[in-house]
Amino acid sequence: MNTQNPPVHVKLWHRSFWLLAISSLLLTMSVYALIPVLPQWLMLTENFTPQETGLLMGAFTLGLYFFGAPCSWLVQHYRRNVVCMWAIVAVVLALGWLWYVDSQHSEFVERDVILLERLALGAAFGLAQMVLSSTLIIDTCESFQRTEANHSASWFARFALSLGPLAGIVIYMLAGFHAVVLATMGMAVASLLCIKMVTFPFRSPEEGIHVVSLDRFFLPHGFVLYVNLLLVGIVVGLLLSMPHESVFYGLMMGGFLLALLAQRFVFRDAELKSEVVSGLILMLAALLILLAEPASPVPPVLVGLSVGIIASRFQLFFVKLSRHCQRGTSQNTYFLGWETGLSGGIGLGYALFFGQPTTLLYTALALTAVALLMYHLFTHAWFVRNKNR
Repeated sequence: MNTQNPPVHVKLWHRSFWLLAISSLLLTMSVYALIPVLPQWLMLTENFTPQETGLLMGAFTLGLYFFGAPCSWLVQHYRRNVVCMWAIVAVVLALGWLWYVDSQHSEFVERDVILLERLALGAAFGLAQMVLSSTLIIDTCESFQRTEANHSASWFARFALSLGPLAGIVIYMLAGFHAVVLATMGMAVASLLCIKMVTFPFRSPEEGIHVVSLDRFFLPHGFVLYVNLLLVGIVVGLLLSMPHESVFYGLMMGGFLLALLAQRFVFRDAELKSEVVSGLILMLAALLILLAEPASPVPPVLVGLSVGIIASRFQLFFVKLSRHCQRGTSQNTYFLGWETGLSGGIGLGYALFFGQPTTLLYTALALTAVALLMYHLFTHAWFVRNKNR
């Protein structure tokens, strides 16, 4: 698998695949819609400090790992689609918890209540996405289509990075935070219904599966890729912790669409190293423009283009790095690296750089430079030596 991108198979895009891809989009949107509005609610309505807000936003990161170790045991001992649906139900309940807290207008909520909600939301979302991306999506396609299936479905979740916050901001402006939480609950329920409409083949459970294992959780020999991706995710998280209007996320969506075109036409026969290097250079350009001209419409487009190019390439690198029967594990490692960086960066942005956009952008520049040097000087050569596909 030395080509830049997986081949396109029209037969992959059948009804079941569409439903699962849309389910991933809606589920991710239900979480990402809170990115721009939840911190505002925490600070303005509940009177939390920026440091406390950063802690609460970052707590989501820890929750992502809660069901990672028993994930393989769960999908082997219970029907995998049922595990995913119950995890989405837990997402709805966690969001409902936030809705209930907001409905108590007369009292300020304790920090630990929101902390538990964020941990629960991270745990439920992490399990649902790990089962959905590593198991359910590839269950509905032929073996030769699995790389393309993972690659294509991940784009739907990637689109949620712009569509989710965009929806959150618009609903917040029109109807307030209460309506945003209700909308996110509706998105999660719609995601659940999409999975419910798909028929999955029965698979006999494997014997000797340990309750706690790294299977479908983390790929130890992908740690270098994980760290490099983590750095990129932190940079994006830092950027999203800054206040943005809805147009920022709309322009980011334009960048994602440009990234799709670039992959098909610009990088189709390019040198393997070029995609990530180009993406990181674009990120550096976006940050420099933000420093010089914060109101420019160019940076969000460049951010979307950069994230689309880098994230999709790293995802394929994780697949290439995996050994036999480790595809699901590689996809979950990619998911954890990206989400950890993103939510961790958002938390750090509020806790350390709230009200200091210049310092935040210089920090993001430094981290992007580190990610670029790490990839150029070490990660790529290491990957070429260690890939298995």
